[in-house]
Amino acid sequence: MTGAAVVALVLVTVLIGARGVAAMRTTSDFLVASRQTSPLLNAAAVSGEYLSAASFLGVAGLVIKEGTGALWYPVGFTAGYLLMLALVAAPMRRTGALTVPGFAEARLGSPRLRRFSAIVVVVIAGLYLVPQFVAAGQLLTLVSDVPYWVGVVVAGAAVSITLALGGMRAATYVQAFQFVLKLLLFAGPAIWLLIVAGPELRGQMAAPPEFTTFTRDTDVDFRLDTTLVLPSPLAVVVDGEPRALGAGPHPATADTVWTFPAGAPVPYVAGAAEDLPVPGSAAWGVPLLGTGSDSPLLATWSVLVATALGTMGLPHIIVRFHTAPDGRAARRTAAITVGLLGTFYLFPIVYGLLGTVLTPELYLSEGTDTAVVMLPGRVAGDGLASSIVTALLAAGAFAAFLATSLGLLLALAGALAHDLMPSGLRRLRLSALAAAAVVVTAALFASRVDVSAAVTSSFAVAASTFCPLLVLGIWWRRLTARGALAGMTAGLLGSLGAMALAAVPGSPVPAGGTVALLLSQPALWSVPLAFVIMISVSLTDHAPPWAEATMLRLHLADRR
Repeated sequence: MTGAAVVALVLVTVLIGARGVAAMRTTSDFLVASRQTSPLLNAAAVSGEYLSAASFLGVAGLVIKEGTGALWYPVGFTAGYLLMLALVAAPMRRTGALTVPGFAEARLGSPRLRRFSAIVVVVIAGLYLVPQFVAAGQLLTLVSDVPYWVGVVVAGAAVSITLALGGMRAATYVQAFQFVLKLLLFAGPAIWLLIVAGPELRGQMAAPPEFTTFTRDTDVDFRLDTTLVLPSPLAVVVDGEPRALGAGPHPATADTVWTFPAGAPVPYVAGAAEDLPVPGSAAWGVPLLGTGSDSPLLATWSVLVATALGTMGLPHIIVRFHTAPDGRAARRTAAITVGLLGTFYLFPIVYGLLGTVLTPELYLSEGTDTAVVMLPGRVAGDGLASSIVTALLAAGAFAAFLATSLGLLLALAGALAHDLMPSGLRRLRLSALAAAAVVVTAALFASRVDVSAAVTSSFAVAASTFCPLLVLGIWWRRLTARGALAGMTAGLLGSLGAMALAAVPGSPVPAGGTVALLLSQPALWSVPLAFVIMISVSLTDHAPPWAEATMLRLHLADRR
């Protein structure tokens, strides 16, 4: 049933995308849909594009894993659009550029800065796009037992063919359709689950019990190598073989399934996950992130800065405002988008709280992003109704992968075939296909990547590079190309270097603590660093004589 739902979704996606074929004649048609997209359609497309796997599956999983403080993530996501509405949307549209690197050159007159910006787009798109295909493969494997590579290849083929055929116009139709589909397939099952759950389970959602004992025989499927610390000797079953384990640490290798008996105490997780709060514990209920660390307030602010400012710097989101007829329409698009996203983000908390009550064991295997599609079976048991709801949720999640991947692949193709090479419609189409082939290949070898962490890292890079460029480029006349290049370089190297240092095996940085936090979530210092360097270098430079006229053009009111 799930396979049929996904196949139907893919066919509808390609058919809707084919509507854009006849209208595509130029580079502008491919990249910005001839700038004729209405605000409502554009806002639906932006929302469809933005609600990725991280939103559809990840936020609920983060509630299980990190506690109620994880709801700061959707706050940051939505706040980013408020900032975009106030600071970026209309002026960006008035530049007349087709891409974000194109804006950099139009504002500061530097082809070198444009090429560097295109490289940054490639980095951000790579960090964001590979996890989408990984999640597509993982999801299909989980709900239908098909091989991992099938989901990756199907998602890559559907996205690249749709984009090569119809460009931005096709992407707009598909993303708008898929936003409506995702909202229905996310909200409907959430309401159904609440009705079926009954009063006792709904009561437990308000105060989930602390996960200290397995209440039934429980299978835990480890996707990553994990170290468990048993508080007392315990008999478990590993891949069907009984084992008697003593108290203390024990490695659980990836791709093994451990069965814990009912009544057994829950082990602790050692390593990077040891700071995570136990689901349902007092620390879990504190409305801050990193409540198991020394600096929960710092962790919360770091995520808010990365998500809000990163949203404002994501190239596949920014380019959406270039599809509006004028600056006023771009601003209306951002305003409508805030309302649509706010509506969608009402529902992850339902899945997160239900998952904390019914699937807390996912916290041990770091598989909490699968909770959403597991909940129908846990609430209603095996049966036709739960199978149908699971299939609908899987189709909605797959729609999230496709919609987000379309926008990212478009931004990637634009950077490669419009900003780094001479532009042309044929070259753009081929670039979309070639880039998809590379990303699919990378995803096939990255099946164990942490999807949420990879997506969050792309936000940190976007916040540290394009956010300062856009804010200062639009609102500060003294910004120069040399200053922008220096600041973006510092932001890129600082954020990427810090996250790599924190993630590399055998890192000299001890797990936990403020230093580890600032390295794994660097936006709190890398964004100010980029701003300071941009301003400092620009003040030692001379703004071009035409900067005043350029700034006036960005801020002139649109004709009505």
